[in-house]
Amino acid sequence: MKLNVLKPSVNNMSARVFLRAANLEFTEDDVWGKTRTPEFLAKNPAHLTPMLEAKELPKGGMWESCAIMQYLCNKHEMTKFYPKAAEQRAMIDSAMFYLVGTMYPLVARATYPALGFPQYPGEVGASDADAAAKEAAQKAAIAAIDGKDFIGGATPSIADIRLAATLEFLSVVDYSLPPWARTYMAAIEKSLGKAYSEPAADVRGYIAHVKSQKK
Repeated sequence: MKLNVLKPSVNNMSARVFLRAANLEFTEDDVWGKTRTPEFLAKNPAHLTPMLEAKELPKGGMWESCAIMQYLCNKHEMTKFYPKAAEQRAMIDSAMFYLVGTMYPLVARATYPALGFPQYPGEVGASDADAAAKEAAQKAAIAAIDGKDFIGGATPSIADIRLAATLEFLSVVDYSLPPWARTYMAAIEKSLGKAYSEPAADVRGYIAHVKSQKK
């Protein structure tokens, strides 16, 4: 099993953290500058990362970080990260779909110009994630973990991994995380240890580099 990644990325960090936390055997290939090559496009016409390659997959590979985490949890019955109970799983799915469909686009608009990343098709270069939009995203994220340590309960779920990775990127625009978010992210890192801190270091290092170039 091979994970193709671009290290300074929310999506990629999510998958990288998960595979480490799950103690799965895999190799990792940094495909910076390779995602538009004929070889990569033959496996992944969407040219997206992370991409998981595994011979048992119908087409040999798949992409989208949340789908990768769900697939591996289902395949290896990792209920610690993705409970089987329909109600618990529904809350994790709800949080992940919210993150991907609502919160992350706001974060991307606010951070991509500063990171030097291309915008999504149809997006504009300037950020329209104003204070009210950010506050709404904060409230929804707080609601997802209200009354418990993590979205999944007592231990981090795949939705927690995705949320923590998303919050990492707000530092590029010097956004001051509220106390609950700082406490939450520290708890995630403490719980997952090196599985979180090592991929996070790549993201933090890239952000520090980008910010240093603007001084």
